[in-house]
Amino acid sequence: MLTRRSLIVMSLLATAKAAEAQTPVPSDPAAILTAIYTRAAKGKGDGGGAFIIENKAAKSRYLSKALVALWAKADAHTPKGDVGPIDFDPVTNSQEPDVKSFEVDAEKTEADKATLAVTITGHRNDRKPADQILRYDFVREANSWKIDDIRGSSDGEAWSIRKMLTDALKS
Repeated sequence: MLTRRSLIVMSLLATAKAAEAQTPVPSDPAAILTAIYTRAAKGKGDGGGAFIIENKAAKSRYLSKALVALWAKADAHTPKGDVGPIDFDPVTNSQEPDVKSFEVDAEKTEADKATLAVTITGHRNDRKPADQILRYDFVREANSWKIDDIRGSSDGEAWSIRKMLTDALKS
């Protein structure tokens, strides 16, 4: 039986969820990455950052038009029933997200593009130092900054989202 108190609590939770979903993307690359990683580090830090790529709307919100289009082509090229070309959480560079803290560093900033590095520290500390660093290439589109590529390494092997999607179209 619903009480007035439980109705109010459910109402507040629904409003909070809607507000979180509608939160605008910050306006500069460092603020965008800080918001992404703050969300990824919440709680036990195991929520990950796949929310930026979970659907077409999320991709359009965070990624450049060119990257969204490339991703759509790569997904369309994937045989039915197969996993798409990106089968991990690129934000946390993992299958099992673990973000305790992070540091954002602007490496190169120009009027219409920027490269920032994010160093992730996990609770488990089971990564090679090079695998803790992710680089984001941003482009300016219609007065907004959008992620145009995410680069990192896994067990010392370099990867790039853009390259992985392009390679998926070749196979």
